Amino acid sequence: MARMPTVPEDHVETAAPSPLNAYDMIAEGYAAENETSLPNAYYERPAMLELAGDVAGRRILDAGCGSGPLFSELRDRGAVVTGIDASAGMLELARRRLGDGADLRVADLAGPLPFPDGAFDDVIASLVLHYLEDWGPTLAELRRVLRPGGRLLVSVDHPFVIPLTRHRAGEKPGYFGTRNRIEEWTMGGRTARMSFWDRPLHAMTEAFTAAGFRISVISEPPFVPEARELFPEEFREITGTRFLCFLFFVLEAA
Repeated sequence: MARMPTVPEDHVETAAPSPLNAYDMIAEGYAAENETSLPNAYYERPAMLELAGDVAGRRILDAGCGSGPLFSELRDRGAVVTGIDASAGMLELARRRLGDGADLRVADLAGPLPFPDGAFDDVIASLVLHYLEDWGPTLAELRRVLRPGGRLLVSVDHPFVIPLTRHRAGEKPGYFGTRNRIEEWTMGGRTARMSFWDRPLHAMTEAFTAAGFRISVISEPPFVPEARELFPEEFREITGTRFLCFLFFVLEAA
């Protein structure tokens, strides 16, 4: 789950006014924005569904499912979907959307997952890995719950976005290290402090291959055509069909 990246802070304050990544605090507001926002509704979800292709009959883990919009789309396309999220508040909203029969579970991607080996044909980690400092244990678990030859579909903040934004602001940003970034999100009248871990492209690809995945696709997809008409201000200076926002991977379990 994520919004369009913004300019980062350089440090984490020691006296935080709220817990980091407290999606329960902003669940209603975030879910409402996610339904119609440019980066989520008209870029990330359509791109992820395009990469997923024909999912009819496939067992899919929606890892970081939030309020369930992608879960719903996958299920409508015939997939057998299980959703996990660390936020009980987001899962409550997902339950309202998807009904009591939906397989939804509270689970933290930083720890062991409550599934047997090879339980899924696909795992979709949509805008969630960039919350984690260490991808190794999480990717190992996702590899474990995939069948041999299964797919892991990933979207993350594009590694060039924040350095480029800071460079344009006259700063001299770092790129090659793994760096923490704190943002304040205010949604539905409530504010939460969100923590992200930015890393260079080579660190991402090395983590994938070290966990036993083969990279089959790296994608910087176009936005959907109707986005330009719906968001004219955002596209005032964009003449092509793409903008720098998220980066997508399709990985195969070796």
